Amino acid sequence: MRVKNRQIKINNKWKAGFLGLLLFNGVVLLLLLVLIFWPVSKNEFPQQTAIDEQASSEFYIQTTKQNLNNLINAYIEKLLEGTDHHYRILLEDDVHLMGELPVFSSTVPLSVRLEPIEQANGDLILQQKSISIGLLELPNKKIMEYMDRFLPMPEWVTIDPDSQEIYVAVTDMELQGNFDVSVQHMDLEANNITLKLVVPYKTLGIQDFSKDAMKSLFK
Repeated sequence: MRVKNRQIKINNKWKAGFLGLLLFNGVVLLLLLVLIFWPVSKNEFPQQTAIDEQASSEFYIQTTKQNLNNLINAYIEKLLEGTDHHYRILLEDDVHLMGELPVFSSTVPLSVRLEPIEQANGDLILQQKSISIGLLELPNKKIMEYMDRFLPMPEWVTIDPDSQEIYVAVTDMELQGNFDVSVQHMDLEANNITLKLVVPYKTLGIQDFSKDAMKSLFK
């Protein structure tokens, strides 16, 4: 009798388990059907948006004093082609400008040491630390006036004798491909230089492709 009652209890447990599993599967199936056939609001579809004409990607480039120094002086050599002027830049623990300035019918050696200070907009200010022009004893302001007058500089470089600074508008440089460059960090003592390069998609011919792709997806 006890064996028979135990067998009945076991059968009841199996029946309860089977019914529970069947009910669970039924709920899951019903939920899937609801999700499949539920009407979707039009607002839930991705909307076609205007693509920014200035869409671009940013790249951060870490370089060294030697690499940047080679690039700067290659640019200066190109700038001074066909002129009688001579100067170059040496990046050490500071920025060392060395060259010649015309004085009367001759030239005298010029040496200027500058401290680079990066600006929030990506430009640079080169603050004068020391300056000399041969054996001549001239006020710093006067020497910088000579520099402004006689040393050819790119349009984006401004010598300010009053503040004894040189403003380097890196963000105004015109590069082939319409790339934009800016200075993010410049620690010459630690040889830690970081530049940001902005590459417009339009320059690479990606902009038009993106527009056509978006139109085909959402028309």
